[in-house]
Amino acid sequence: MTFVNPSPTLRYTAMRIGVFMGCLVFSAVLVHFGLVPKGFGDSNVIWVLLLALVLSAPLSFVLLRRQRDAMSAQLVDKVAGARAKLEASKSQEDGAAQR
Repeated sequence: MTFVNPSPTLRYTAMRIGVFMGCLVFSAVLVHFGLVPKGFGDSNVIWVLLLALVLSAPLSFVLLRRQRDAMSAQLVDKVAGARAKLEASKSQEDGAAQR
């Protein structure tokens, strides 16, 4: 893994965090200028976090589709490799037990 071409999982995670942070700043600005109501009492921070989470989820679902598919393909390949190793290990154990 190099920094020039990071793994799809790392790239997706970094982009997901970036989308969330952008939505967090955006929602904080909206609350600060009164375009969105402030939370009750001392819950302003929690309100801004929840608003950012609700905004970032559909945005990342749409905007990061290609990165999510690449990450999924990488994970499928790793699981297939692990299953192949497991099957090879089972066949070696079965061969040793039958002798």
